[in-house]
Amino acid sequence: MSAEEIRALMSAPGNDRLTWNTPLSEEHAAQLIAGCAPAAGARIADFGSGWGELLMRLVEAAPGSTGDGIETDPEAVARGVRLAEGRGIGDRVRFHEVPAAEHTEGGYDLAVSIGSSHAWPGGTPDALGALRAAVRPGGRVLFGDGFWEREPSPAALEGLGAEPDDFGSLLELIRQAEAAGLRPLQVTVADRREWDLFESAANIGRGERWASANPGHRLHAAVTEAVDARRTGYYGGYRGTLGLAYLVLSA
Repeated sequence: MSAEEIRALMSAPGNDRLTWNTPLSEEHAAQLIAGCAPAAGARIADFGSGWGELLMRLVEAAPGSTGDGIETDPEAVARGVRLAEGRGIGDRVRFHEVPAAEHTEGGYDLAVSIGSSHAWPGGTPDALGALRAAVRPGGRVLFGDGFWEREPSPAALEGLGAEPDDFGSLLELIRQAEAAGLRPLQVTVADRREWDLFESAANIGRGERWASANPGHRLHAAVTEAVDARRTGYYGGYRGTLGLAYLVLSA
């Protein structure tokens, strides 16, 4: 038994219940796309794109636009390629299996990064600076990152494996964007229902469904233990404490 096997069973790219690997509803996603307002022929990049669902929605919203998905997980890339080809936009969406911090192409009309600030050595400030550098003057940035909705309790920190200074307030996040030369056009946050549905579909739900379907498997006990730990961490810890903000920014 290995932790890698358990992670593989509960992985996001292999989870067809997840449309995107972030707490986000269809209505909220549509609002983000409208806020980004990609023009016809736009060049769009998603840093830490996963399988690129949001990137593909943005490309589909702008005739003649193209998208670059920057993602290191080969399983996510493979899923993204299948999705793009199945939707007839395989020639407009490309995936690059390189770390986000190593993709230096610029001049984009829109740069996106959702929950991937850890991909840059300096975290959120570095991520915002890199996204600002990736877009042309007047371009836009869609940035999704965590923040504390309230002071984290010891249980919340334990559930996340986090430290108190890993995140700041929502206003502090907005100020970090401004310090990077980006002006907020639209700020929204994932609501409680989006979080609950995400957690229910992601590791907790996927692990629980697998365990129910495989009661005699040698990993059954370990997967159930992992699910219980995640459930305790969320419902008994960071639910309502960790927020996820979506910032549409102008460069």
